[in-house]
Amino acid sequence: MSDHDQLLVIVDPVARRSDGESVRIAKDVLSAGAEAKICLPDSPEEFSRVLSRRGSRRPVVVGDDRALLRAVALLHRDRTPLALVPIGPPDALEVAYGLGVPHGAVAAARTVLDGAARSLDLLVDDSGGVVLGELRLPAAPAPAAGPAPSVWGTCRSLVRTLVRPAPGEPAARTHRLRVEADGVLLADVDAPVAGVTVRPAGGGAEVTVHPGSAPPRLAVAGTLAVSGPDFRYRADGRVAGPVRHRVWTVRADGWTLTLPKQPVPLA
Repeated sequence: MSDHDQLLVIVDPVARRSDGESVRIAKDVLSAGAEAKICLPDSPEEFSRVLSRRGSRRPVVVGDDRALLRAVALLHRDRTPLALVPIGPPDALEVAYGLGVPHGAVAAARTVLDGAARSLDLLVDDSGGVVLGELRLPAAPAPAAGPAPSVWGTCRSLVRTLVRPAPGEPAARTHRLRVEADGVLLADVDAPVAGVTVRPAGGGAEVTVHPGSAPPRLAVAGTLAVSGPDFRYRADGRVAGPVRHRVWTVRADGWTLTLPKQPVPLA
């Protein structure tokens, strides 16, 4: 880190509530190694305002994947370098760890100070959303919460479970989607598919279409367009939608993240 490098440390409120001790450690390490301005926004709106007024300071997010995604969505247009200290449970940090951010407040904070800025690809959709890791289509909607079962209802459910024969291999559920990669048709609504997975890599989007009963179809494209009956999608583990049409565009080297100079071994 250069002598004139100044940090804007933005501590997400969820991180403060979930693990205040790790937040304190991260702030201490960063403040000891750089001129760090600590900001404690109380809402996503205040989080955005703090970032918009960052000036020449390099933003450092202390939080989970949601906080990282929020920051990238706001900063990728001007390619502002970004750093992350991951705070939260492991299932809320899968994207960060998959990108190579170190585990633990101390190791991650030291990486902010001594690491290297690396340009990474991302997907940007036509609503302004971003995908850093993986996109899956479609995503099943969350089941609606129903009333608590009665004692008799629980007993009947248990009996049905006990007398039901062991299930065989379930048939793959299929979905009617039209999928186009750079204008090339990969799937259409008259030939339902089991799903589609997409990852930004190597300056393009690696698209895999999974037909219901055929080998996967692979493509690399700069733009992916998907349409069909109301569908949801899972971007970096978060479900969005329903929508009837969505377009994702690859931004090669579209954002910059500070990572260890030596790659972190995957857990």
